[in-house]
Amino acid sequence: MAIQCRRILELSPDHSQRSIAASTGHSRPKVREVLERAKQSELSLPLDPQLTDAQIGRILFPELAPETTGRELPDLEYLHEELGKKNVTLSLLYYEYQINCRDSHKVPYSYRSFCRMYGDFAQKYKATMRIRRKPGELMEVDWAGSTLEVSDADTGEKITAYLFLAVLPSSQYGYCEAFLSMTMPDWIRGHVNAYEFFGGVTEILVSDNLKTGVNSHAKFDPVLNPVYRDMAEHYGTVVMPARVRKPKDKPKVQATVKALSTWVIAALRNQQFFTLEELNQAVWSKLRDFNQRPFTKKYKECRNREEGFSTEEKFALHPLPAAPFEMAAWKTATVTPDYHIQVDRMFYSVPFQYIGSQVDVRLTSSLIEVFFKDSRIASHARLYGRSEQFSTNQEHMPEAHKLYVSHTAESSRTWAATVGPHISALVEDLLNHNPERQALHTILSLQKLAKKYGATQLEFACGEVQQVAQVPTTRIIERVLINQKKKTPEALANKNVENDYGFTRRAEYFGRVGHDQSRND
Repeated sequence: MAIQCRRILELSPDHSQRSIAASTGHSRPKVREVLERAKQSELSLPLDPQLTDAQIGRILFPELAPETTGRELPDLEYLHEELGKKNVTLSLLYYEYQINCRDSHKVPYSYRSFCRMYGDFAQKYKATMRIRRKPGELMEVDWAGSTLEVSDADTGEKITAYLFLAVLPSSQYGYCEAFLSMTMPDWIRGHVNAYEFFGGVTEILVSDNLKTGVNSHAKFDPVLNPVYRDMAEHYGTVVMPARVRKPKDKPKVQATVKALSTWVIAALRNQQFFTLEELNQAVWSKLRDFNQRPFTKKYKECRNREEGFSTEEKFALHPLPAAPFEMAAWKTATVTPDYHIQVDRMFYSVPFQYIGSQVDVRLTSSLIEVFFKDSRIASHARLYGRSEQFSTNQEHMPEAHKLYVSHTAESSRTWAATVGPHISALVEDLLNHNPERQALHTILSLQKLAKKYGATQLEFACGEVQQVAQVPTTRIIERVLINQKKKTPEALANKNVENDYGFTRRAEYFGRVGHDQSRND
């Protein structure tokens, strides 16, 4: 038994050594020795309240300190670390400690002293710090361990209902709601409804390590479920999953689970419910009673949880976003050569540069978003109805495809009007006397000639050709353009002035003069 040095010294002014020995359980010689050593040391009454019995004992009996016994002190930090490994026991570590002492020619402690020293050292790892949470800092969430029931009105079958819990640790204000499953949609809906109930968002969200929230949990880098991560980003909060098998990481929700199990689940044990809505009305009625239940000892400045929340925490919550979170599903897809992805038998375009790449697709009830390495590259309104519909954004196409798609009869007429009357007449004639696809193909060739030689040159060449050909072709127009290009701009300008009334052919153009001369000869 450890010597109760403090109690012996504090009792000494008013009590005899016999009564002190009876009170502390020590022998009278031991009490006398403690008092004599206290006189020899610097200790005097009243004692410093921060001194423990162990510290006073080291002052009064310095020869009993482990450092002065001549024995080899075990490395307690090393022992504590090794005991955390699988199948390692204290007896094994003591055996290794003895071997090390023997090899270094030092004296080991006995097994009993070895275990006592480690036990005293390990106590500091069992200390629990009481943390006063800041208002609006945390929301802790979990599923209750106990369940409720809903009865099928037709068959009488009992259907299990699960209770979702959310607690604000600062005020201990709580929210709960029953669901028919613990799947991701219900898990997310519970968070959304809890935020709506509290009227705001906390800075941090502490959740359990359920697969619905956390895909994997490394010691310092938990991997969140993508949907859960999206929800946290939507509300501007940070998810900090509790460590595995560490209930003290979320003590308030653990305590509230027990309390609500009594005030909600146990209180409804004798009632029967036929719909989930009916059950939740009863749950929320009991929840209201729970939040308004008077405190007994804690928070004497507030009468109950509801008052504590209203006066001490509600002001510190961050405002809710403009719209509640809409749950999304995630899928992967591969971009096909026609720069589309297939999702639920519908096709959505992405930029053609990502052909062959694997992309992540986020689906909501109204929107499709496509991500490549966490960067959004496309978004579309979600398609419903008959399968194999296409949603194509022209900005996702290569330039050649853009030109083809945008090339219509109306766009052709618009382009021709910007060039001149001769081109407009030719385009109109092509559209009226040829199949549309063939006409558009010819007009596309004319647009390429305009880019190559210039719109003005094309208009002039088209006017010339129309004077001599009933059906102008792009090949004839291009030959005229090539001939025009050989002429100097000055000569072409003079010719335009001379023939301002129109284009006419002289006899020498057709070789008549040379023909007449040869016949006269």
